[in-house]
Amino acid sequence: MRTRLLPLLLLAWTTPVFAHGITHGAGFMTGFNHPVLGLDHLLAMLSVGLLSTQLGGRAIWTVPLAFMGFMLVGGILGLYGVALPLVELGIALSVLLLGLAIALGKHIPLLLAMGFVGLFAIFHGHAHGAEMPALASPVLYALGFLTGTAVIHLLGVALGIIMQQLSRKLPLLRLSGGVIALVGGYLIVGV
Repeated sequence: MRTRLLPLLLLAWTTPVFAHGITHGAGFMTGFNHPVLGLDHLLAMLSVGLLSTQLGGRAIWTVPLAFMGFMLVGGILGLYGVALPLVELGIALSVLLLGLAIALGKHIPLLLAMGFVGLFAIFHGHAHGAEMPALASPVLYALGFLTGTAVIHLLGVALGIIMQQLSRKLPLLRLSGGVIALVGGYLIVGV
Protein backbone atom coordinates (compact mmCIF):
# COMPACT_ATOMS: atom_id res chain seq x y z
CA MET A 1 0.00 0.00 0.00
CA ARG A 2 2.81 2.42 0.87
CA THR A 3 4.50 1.90 -2.48
CA ARG A 4 1.28 2.90 -4.26
CA LEU A 5 0.97 6.11 -2.22
CA LEU A 6 4.56 7.21 -2.77
CA PRO A 7 3.96 8.53 -6.32
CA LEU A 8 0.99 10.57 -5.07
CA LEU A 9 3.07 12.08 -2.29
CA LEU A 10 5.90 12.90 -4.67
CA LEU A 11 3.46 14.45 -7.14
CA ALA A 12 2.05 16.67 -4.41
CA TRP A 13 5.50 18.10 -3.72
CA THR A 14 6.61 18.72 -7.32
CA THR A 15 6.88 22.18 -8.81
CA PRO A 16 5.42 22.78 -12.26
CA VAL A 17 7.74 24.02 -14.99
CA PHE A 18 6.63 26.84 -17.27
CA ALA A 19 8.35 26.92 -20.65
CA HIS A 20 6.77 30.23 -21.61
CA GLY A 21 6.22 31.92 -18.25
CA ILE A 22 2.88 32.78 -16.67
CA THR A 23 0.43 34.41 -19.04
CA HIS A 24 -2.87 36.16 -18.54
CA GLY A 25 -1.70 38.14 -15.51
CA ALA A 26 -1.86 36.30 -12.26
CA GLY A 27 -4.08 33.29 -12.74
CA PHE A 28 -3.96 29.60 -12.05
CA MET A 29 -0.59 29.46 -10.26
CA THR A 30 -1.40 32.46 -8.07
CA GLY A 31 -4.62 30.75 -7.03
CA PHE A 32 -2.84 27.41 -6.58
CA ASN A 33 -0.14 28.95 -4.39
CA HIS A 34 -2.54 30.71 -2.03
CA PRO A 35 -3.66 27.59 -0.09
CA VAL A 36 -0.35 25.77 -0.56
CA LEU A 37 1.93 28.53 0.76
CA GLY A 38 -0.26 29.87 3.57
CA LEU A 39 0.31 27.92 6.80
CA ASP A 40 -3.24 28.51 8.06
CA HIS A 41 -4.84 27.34 4.81
CA LEU A 42 -2.40 24.45 4.42
CA LEU A 43 -3.05 23.07 7.92
CA ALA A 44 -6.83 23.43 7.68
CA MET A 45 -7.00 21.69 4.31
CA LEU A 46 -4.57 19.00 5.39
CA SER A 47 -6.79 18.49 8.46
CA VAL A 48 -9.83 18.00 6.24
CA GLY A 49 -8.04 15.13 4.51
CA LEU A 50 -6.87 13.66 7.82
CA LEU A 51 -10.34 13.95 9.36
CA SER A 52 -12.00 12.34 6.35
CA THR A 53 -9.57 9.42 6.58
CA GLN A 54 -10.25 9.09 10.29
CA LEU A 55 -14.00 8.94 9.62
CA GLY A 56 -13.48 6.47 6.77
CA GLY A 57 -15.92 5.16 4.18
CA ARG A 58 -17.67 7.75 2.04
CA ALA A 59 -16.29 10.54 4.22
CA ILE A 60 -12.93 10.15 2.49
CA TRP A 61 -14.33 11.85 -0.59
CA THR A 62 -17.52 13.61 0.57
CA VAL A 63 -15.95 15.68 3.35
CA PRO A 64 -13.19 17.16 1.12
CA LEU A 65 -15.73 17.76 -1.69
CA ALA A 66 -18.03 19.57 0.75
CA PHE A 67 -15.11 21.75 1.78
CA MET A 68 -14.28 22.57 -1.83
CA GLY A 69 -17.90 23.35 -2.73
CA PHE A 70 -18.41 25.71 0.20
CA MET A 71 -14.98 27.22 -0.38
CA LEU A 72 -16.00 28.10 -3.93
CA VAL A 73 -19.12 29.83 -2.57
CA GLY A 74 -16.95 31.79 -0.13
CA GLY A 75 -14.55 32.63 -2.95
CA ILE A 76 -17.37 34.09 -5.04
CA LEU A 77 -18.53 36.16 -2.05
CA GLY A 78 -15.01 37.48 -1.53
CA LEU A 79 -14.51 38.18 -5.22
CA TYR A 80 -17.66 40.29 -5.36
CA GLY A 81 -16.77 42.17 -2.17
CA VAL A 82 -19.54 40.72 0.01
CA ALA A 83 -18.47 41.44 3.57
CA LEU A 84 -17.92 38.50 5.87
CA PRO A 85 -17.00 39.37 9.45
CA LEU A 86 -14.01 37.88 11.25
CA VAL A 87 -12.58 35.99 8.26
CA GLU A 88 -9.08 35.65 9.72
CA LEU A 89 -10.49 34.48 13.06
CA GLY A 90 -12.69 31.94 11.23
CA ILE A 91 -9.64 30.60 9.40
CA ALA A 92 -7.60 30.35 12.61
CA LEU A 93 -10.53 28.69 14.41
CA SER A 94 -10.78 26.16 11.59
CA VAL A 95 -7.19 25.05 12.24
CA LEU A 96 -7.82 24.77 15.98
CA LEU A 97 -11.19 22.97 15.77
CA LEU A 98 -10.26 20.64 12.91
CA GLY A 99 -7.12 19.70 14.82
CA LEU A 100 -9.17 19.06 17.96
CA ALA A 101 -11.67 16.94 16.03
CA ILE A 102 -8.79 14.75 14.81
CA ALA A 103 -7.11 14.66 18.23
CA LEU A 104 -10.29 13.60 20.01
CA GLY A 105 -10.85 10.80 17.51
CA LYS A 106 -14.61 10.67 18.04
CA HIS A 107 -16.82 9.50 15.20
CA ILE A 108 -18.74 12.42 13.75
CA PRO A 109 -21.84 11.72 11.63
CA LEU A 110 -21.10 12.32 7.95
CA LEU A 111 -23.54 15.22 7.41
CA LEU A 112 -22.31 16.97 10.56
CA ALA A 113 -18.69 16.58 9.41
CA MET A 114 -19.58 17.99 5.98
CA GLY A 115 -21.35 20.97 7.58
CA PHE A 116 -18.49 21.47 10.03
CA VAL A 117 -15.85 21.69 7.29
CA GLY A 118 -18.23 23.60 5.01
CA LEU A 119 -18.66 26.40 7.52
CA PHE A 120 -14.91 26.92 7.75
CA ALA A 121 -14.48 26.53 3.99
CA ILE A 122 -16.57 29.66 3.47
CA PHE A 123 -13.98 31.67 5.44
CA HIS A 124 -11.09 30.15 3.50
CA GLY A 125 -12.82 30.74 0.18
CA HIS A 126 -13.70 34.30 1.10
CA ALA A 127 -10.03 35.02 1.84
CA HIS A 128 -9.03 33.51 -1.52
CA GLY A 129 -11.63 35.53 -3.44
CA ALA A 130 -11.00 38.81 -1.62
CA GLU A 131 -7.24 38.54 -2.13
CA MET A 132 -7.40 37.77 -5.85
CA PRO A 133 -4.93 40.03 -7.69
CA ALA A 134 -6.52 42.71 -9.89
CA LEU A 135 -5.03 41.29 -13.10
CA ALA A 136 -6.01 37.70 -12.38
CA SER A 137 -8.48 35.79 -14.47
CA PRO A 138 -11.21 34.89 -11.94
CA VAL A 139 -11.82 31.48 -13.55
CA LEU A 140 -8.13 30.53 -13.69
CA TYR A 141 -7.56 31.84 -10.19
CA ALA A 142 -10.52 29.83 -8.82
CA LEU A 143 -9.36 26.70 -10.66
CA GLY A 144 -5.94 27.28 -9.11
CA PHE A 145 -7.12 27.52 -5.52
CA LEU A 146 -9.51 24.60 -6.00
CA THR A 147 -6.70 22.47 -7.46
CA GLY A 148 -4.29 23.48 -4.69
CA THR A 149 -6.94 22.58 -2.13
CA ALA A 150 -7.60 19.21 -3.77
CA VAL A 151 -3.89 18.38 -3.75
CA ILE A 152 -3.64 19.23 -0.05
CA HIS A 153 -6.77 17.17 0.72
CA LEU A 154 -5.27 14.20 -1.17
CA LEU A 155 -2.03 14.61 0.74
CA GLY A 156 -4.00 14.64 4.00
CA VAL A 157 -5.86 11.48 3.01
CA ALA A 158 -2.60 9.75 2.03
CA LEU A 159 -0.90 10.80 5.28
CA GLY A 160 -3.96 9.70 7.25
CA ILE A 161 -3.88 6.26 5.67
CA ILE A 162 -0.15 5.92 6.32
CA MET A 163 -0.53 7.07 9.93
CA GLN A 164 -3.37 4.63 10.53
CA GLN A 165 -1.24 1.78 9.20
CA LEU A 166 1.74 2.77 11.34
CA SER A 167 -0.30 3.42 14.48
CA ARG A 168 -0.38 0.06 16.12
CA LYS A 169 0.62 1.39 19.54
CA LEU A 170 1.04 5.13 19.05
CA PRO A 171 -2.01 7.01 17.74
CA LEU A 172 -0.14 9.13 15.17
CA LEU A 173 -3.27 10.54 13.56
CA ARG A 174 -4.63 11.79 16.87
CA LEU A 175 -1.23 13.18 17.88
CA SER A 176 -0.98 15.07 14.59
CA GLY A 177 -4.42 16.54 15.30
CA GLY A 178 -3.16 17.74 18.67
CA VAL A 179 -0.17 19.45 17.07
CA ILE A 180 -2.42 21.08 14.46
CA ALA A 181 -4.76 22.28 17.23
CA LEU A 182 -1.80 23.83 19.09
CA VAL A 183 -0.77 25.71 15.95
CA GLY A 184 -4.41 26.80 15.57
CA GLY A 185 -4.33 28.20 19.11
CA TYR A 186 -1.17 30.11 18.25
CA LEU A 187 -2.82 31.47 15.09
CA ILE A 188 -5.84 32.67 17.10
CA VAL A 189 -3.56 34.56 19.49
CA GLY A 190 -2.00 36.22 16.43
CA VAL A 191 -5.38 37.37 15.11
